[in-house]
Amino acid sequence: IHRAAATLAGAWVARELTRFEAPRLRAADVPRPSEVVEEVTARGKHLLMRFSSGLILHMHMRMSGSWHLYRPGERWRKPRGAMVVTVETTDVHAVCFSAPVVEMLRERALAHHRVLASLGPDLCVPDVDIDAVMSRLDALEGPTEIGVALLDQSVAAGIGNVYRSEVAWACRLDPFRPVGTVSSIDRRFLYETASRLLRANLDTPRRTTVPGGLAVYDRAGRACPRCGGVVATRRLGEQARSVWWCSGCQR
Repeated sequence: IHRAAATLAGAWVARELTRFEAPRLRAADVPRPSEVVEEVTARGKHLLMRFSSGLILHMHMRMSGSWHLYRPGERWRKPRGAMVVTVETTDVHAVCFSAPVVEMLRERALAHHRVLASLGPDLCVPDVDIDAVMSRLDALEGPTEIGVALLDQSVAAGIGNVYRSEVAWACRLDPFRPVGTVSSIDRRFLYETASRLLRANLDTPRRTTVPGGLAVYDRAGRACPRCGGVVATRRLGEQARSVWWCSGCQR
């Protein structure tokens, strides 16, 4: 999302719209031609696009959404029926496909937004407030597993399923271990490591946490690059998403 925001900002910021289309939104609530895109930013896994009228487009890609940039007249690489937002300037057309969350907000609504207002500090920014993350982590119930806490965007924003496995591996912590049993030093190290790994991958589409790629994510049955133990996988949390860890050095 941070890479998408940077790409879109480079294509749009300070440029006038020639067309905006979003089939899910009311026509009265969308930017008009000649408005200017003032800013495109990422907040955790959420993308925010601010227009000169004060409108803010809020989107969440989840697993299905994607942005494409086209030249005028260029053929789209996905079907029109999957389009959820089109933003056009004179020489760049940006099209978002299949994003499940698309809504238009006003600035004053951000502070009261059910999801955005609850987000923890963004781990993708260099000056993230780790003390604030620790305070939010302390508020979780002690039996909450580390792997569940890492995906909790109200504790810290930015960690997805790939990074929760990789971060827990980097810190030698079993993802099923209760947070209440982890020392304050290890808690801080966990989120400092998450921030470091996320920021190291902001400028590249290929996620790398160890030389050559990933340590444990989607590597069930293979050897751990650190100790040679077998990488295991199991579902974790209410969403029952798979988590990977080394059965040898994450005990």
